[in-house]
Amino acid sequence: MSLVGKKFPNITVDAISEMGDNLRINVLDEAVKNNKKVILFWYPKDFTFVCPTELHAFQTALPEFESRNTLVIGASCDTNEVHFAWLNTAKNNGGIEGVTYPLLADTTRNLSSALGILDIEAGAYNEDTETYLISGSNVTYRATYLIDETGKIFHESVNDMPLGRNVNEYLRLIDAYTHVQTKGEVCPANWEEGKEAMVADRLSTAAYLSQN
Repeated sequence: MSLVGKKFPNITVDAISEMGDNLRINVLDEAVKNNKKVILFWYPKDFTFVCPTELHAFQTALPEFESRNTLVIGASCDTNEVHFAWLNTAKNNGGIEGVTYPLLADTTRNLSSALGILDIEAGAYNEDTETYLISGSNVTYRATYLIDETGKIFHESVNDMPLGRNVNEYLRLIDAYTHVQTKGEVCPANWEEGKEAMVADRLSTAAYLSQN
C-alpha cells in the first residue's frame, strides 16, 4: 500500500554518525523540527556490492541536497557497529569511508516493517517448534522516501536488490515539489528546474501540449 500523501511513521530508530556517535533518529521529527525536507534511502546490506556505489553517489550529491534544504539519511537493518566498520573501510576496498550523513540501524525492523519494504516471501506458524518461520532475506529493498517539512511523504519508490538508483532523479523531484509549493503550479513530464510549468487546468494543459 502506498504511503504517498501520508505522514511518515513516527518511529525512533538507532543510528550512527560518521564519527561513531550512537544516535536515536526519528525521521518525522527531523523533517518537522528542522523545517527541512528529508530523503531517506534504504539499502539491503553493508559490505555488499551495489550498496557502496549508492552511498558514495548520495555523498557526492550531498551539497546539492543541502542547497535544497534537504537532509540525507541512509538506512539498513545492520547494526551501528557494522555501519561504523564500513565507514572506516577505504573506498578502494569496497568501503564507505568519507560518507558524512547519518545511517539508521533498524535492527528491530520496526520502521522497515511499518514501511513494508522487507524482503519476506512467505511466513507460517510451525506448530512443532511453536515459532513463526519466514522465507526471504528479511532485509530491505532499495526503497527511497522524500518527506516534506510537514512530515508528509511526497515520493516513494522501491527497487529490487540488483538495481541501483539514479540520485539526480531525486534532486529533480525535490525541485519539482518545491516549485509546486512556492509557485502553485504543476510540473509536467520530464520537468526540470527552469523549464515551463503549468496551471492546473484544461486550458493550460492544452497550451503546454501545443508548444511541446
